[in-house]
Amino acid sequence: MTQLQQSKSILQNKPQLTRPNSPIIVALDKASLNEALALADQLDPKYCRVKVGKELFTRCGPQIIDELHQRGFEVFLDLKFHDIPNTTAQAVLAAADMGVWMVNVHASAGLEAMQTAKERLVNGGHETLLIAVTVLTSMTEVGLRQLGIDVPVNEQVERLALLTKEAGLDGVVCSAQEASRLKQLCGMDFQLVTPGIRTLEDAADDQKRICTPEQAMKNGSDYLVIGRSITHADNPTQKMSQILDTL
Repeated sequence: MTQLQQSKSILQNKPQLTRPNSPIIVALDKASLNEALALADQLDPKYCRVKVGKELFTRCGPQIIDELHQRGFEVFLDLKFHDIPNTTAQAVLAAADMGVWMVNVHASAGLEAMQTAKERLVNGGHETLLIAVTVLTSMTEVGLRQLGIDVPVNEQVERLALLTKEAGLDGVVCSAQEASRLKQLCGMDFQLVTPGIRTLEDAADDQKRICTPEQAMKNGSDYLVIGRSITHADNPTQKMSQILDTL
């Protein structure tokens, strides 16, 4: 059986997933399948979605997606594909064949890459949401200048968000500080997924443009990617409930 056939088999046989009435996406940033599933088992798919990133997916492959689907979770596959148009589109299609709820690409891959990926999803009859990464939340203006991009971070974010909208994608990953402006530029239906979310008592760690859950929602974010504030809590479920109470 080919990898594509295996992916289609997973999609065809996956259980009914829970559609949570919640903006929270919990980042399962763990180093092994067992650790990730142990955390997932402390969460309720009625109240959150989960995010699988590069490290976990590279270590576990499609099995982690299948295991999370078996538990009823909708999955955001956060692999940030960035390649030539055909390769990017085929990677997005492979993710959709696994039945993930959302997948992302880098907007800096360009208009053609994003358009091609979206067209493949539509032609394949997939409902998977496709969003783009504009500027990584760890990036500063100094970092942009080192890459030869001599504009403020917010200006580069706006450029790439508009390019993403032109390509027909569903939204972008952006910081909460950028959300209000991007809603104005791209429209209320343009989905904004915001990492860098911390509760007031948590440290900023490695992400520069951070925000609290309540402020992010007020700014216009549609989905909140929350990692350490929930995953490092003594009681992740209780912590998530406390966050939801503030929204």
